Amino acid sequence: MRVLAQPAYVLHARPWRETSLIVELLSRDHGRVAVVARGVQGAKRHPLRAALQPLQHLRADFLPQGEMARLLQAEAVDAAPLLQGEALMAAFYVNELLLRLVPRQDPAPALYERYGELRAEFAAPGELAWTLRRFERDLLEILGYGLPLDEDEHGQPVDPAGRYRLDAERGPVRDRSHEAGSTSGAALLALAADRLPPPEQLLELRSALRGVLSAHLGPQKLKSWGLLSELARLGRD
Repeated sequence: MRVLAQPAYVLHARPWRETSLIVELLSRDHGRVAVVARGVQGAKRHPLRAALQPLQHLRADFLPQGEMARLLQAEAVDAAPLLQGEALMAAFYVNELLLRLVPRQDPAPALYERYGELRAEFAAPGELAWTLRRFERDLLEILGYGLPLDEDEHGQPVDPAGRYRLDAERGPVRDRSHEAGSTSGAALLALAADRLPPPEQLLELRSALRGVLSAHLGPQKLKSWGLLSELARLGRD
């Protein structure tokens, strides 16, 4: 059955054969969908190619065919944000994360809405690292991997002055030895309350959430993590 005028965001597009593309979409009603866009080369097909760029919001008609679908038509809803530098790399990171974690053809309207909010946040001034930590937290929750950041593994309130390891299954685990990689309770409570923490706590949350995401991603890490780390290093030099 054809799907008509489905709102979606473009996560990724790659060449396929000589004149076509395989495009990964995050749709409102059908979740992540891979569509084959045939014959997109040539001047007459420029509007379609433009609508199939990453971050683009569009309406798509497609015909599901097993694990993939055939794109029938796509029309841009608006202009994708023009991102540069760290914001552009952050967007690539989020898209790669979704491609790895979000199953295909599993409706996730809440994720579609949250991605639209994130897209607008990337284009606005703000603390980029905090924007990413909040999205990572929300993504885990939407996918069913959410953790109670204000309670430890025993259901006790997180101590702001304590140190914790963020376990992908158990949540905050008290770390009385203060080993490397532990996170302050204050940082976890700030994330739980959606309150921007100080820079040092924000850095702790980056490591803590990366550990949780790594547990769900498996042994193959994200390519964009290495690029983001390199950008951060260059920014300190």
